[in-house]
Amino acid sequence: MAAGGLERGFAALVVLVAAALTGAMAVPVPAAAGPTVGGAGPATDFDAGVPASYEFDPVTESGVATVAGEEYDSVQRAVNAAEPGQTVVLRGQFDEPVEVNTTGVTITSPPDRLAAIDGGGEGDVLTVNAPNVTVRGVWVRNSGYDASTNDAGVWVDAPNVSLVDSRVTDVTFGVWVDGVNDATLRNNTIVGRESVEPRSARGNGIQLWKTADSRVVDNRITDARDGIYYSWASNVTARGNVLWDLRYGVHYMYSDNNLLENNTAFDNDVGYALMLSENIRVMNNTAANNTGTSGHGILLKRIDDSEIRGNALVGNGRGIYMLNAVRNPISDNLLLGNRIGIHLTAGTADERVTGNSFIDNGRNVLAVTANQHVWNETDRGNYWDDAGAADLDDDGVSELRHRPAGLVEALVQEQPTAAVFTRSPAFRAIREAEQSLPVINAPGVVDYHPLTTPPHENWREYYERDRDD
Repeated sequence: MAAGGLERGFAALVVLVAAALTGAMAVPVPAAAGPTVGGAGPATDFDAGVPASYEFDPVTESGVATVAGEEYDSVQRAVNAAEPGQTVVLRGQFDEPVEVNTTGVTITSPPDRLAAIDGGGEGDVLTVNAPNVTVRGVWVRNSGYDASTNDAGVWVDAPNVSLVDSRVTDVTFGVWVDGVNDATLRNNTIVGRESVEPRSARGNGIQLWKTADSRVVDNRITDARDGIYYSWASNVTARGNVLWDLRYGVHYMYSDNNLLENNTAFDNDVGYALMLSENIRVMNNTAANNTGTSGHGILLKRIDDSEIRGNALVGNGRGIYMLNAVRNPISDNLLLGNRIGIHLTAGTADERVTGNSFIDNGRNVLAVTANQHVWNETDRGNYWDDAGAADLDDDGVSELRHRPAGLVEALVQEQPTAAVFTRSPAFRAIREAEQSLPVINAPGVVDYHPLTTPPHENWREYYERDRDD
């Protein structure tokens, strides 16, 4: 049959299917089952290696602060007495807010037990106004409750300040970096107030405002609004953080040229929310079980020229959600057991998608678009667990193109009750035609070079993680 005849025959088939759908509007759609692999169970058994809650041994003894051999019953008095470069050693509990105004001071606890500074539920607990200050191994707790005045456990108002190996709990905002550069926040535990509802009424675990060249590394953050919030922050590295029971694990707003690497966000509304920013590298992170109201592993909203590579997106509502996202390479990610692997919608364009593994998602791709998106015309596409592979030359790349989101998906999107017909002979004929006939270029997504095996050989490990182990 000539190409023109094939195209006319296919068009007639689409008309018949559309007519059938119109009469099917009253047919109920069965609820979709949760994702499973080989009977191993759903991906929601993901274990991030952190306890479900934090309960710390109380500090009951009265506080003693030592500097240059002198002892004080007040952190404030000891800090005021310190010379630049000296160390203030804290033991026990201090019930007072503290301001540090001396350059180069170090505030620390003995290695065997953290001392505590309690703010009494009013305002900021520890304010650092001088540069080159280090706070190491201190428990800062009980800030004020007012999110509108930014009550914080630690308020950083000077450059080159470090908070390391510390604990910040029972706070509205955990750590606020206020328009200063070169902050280092490393190996801290930050716990907000679980009792404050809704989450939007809480503060953020770490707030980065107009900071550059700062580092947020190996922290654990929970029970806040957002774990790490960026506002006009640039050249910030966030690495190795674990974020759970939050609205957004990480939230970028108007923040360019940042690195997000090797973090884990689970049991949040959204794992990583990128908005109104550009040149962000999102590398080798894990987003699991983010199934709240939004339910995204990674959200890209008006994000340009950013790289999403090597991430594991497991058991989320949507693995990746793209809205008005332009020129973003999305490569080498594992999209496993999500309700939707990638949801592409209004204004998204010029994405370069390659080397990803789409496995056991309820739906691999949802494309709400009037255009055709090619993923992609290079020599290497993506692995699709529902693709019909035909690797004639045994090079690991199928000779059949794959349409994860084509005419069938568009029809079901417009007429949801038609989902019951997705396995029908008519729909199967449409899919086969879209895979094999180059004259059919309907809106949606096409992969010209689908892979025959998943690049992520270890994907089954995510189904074997169980928090009860």
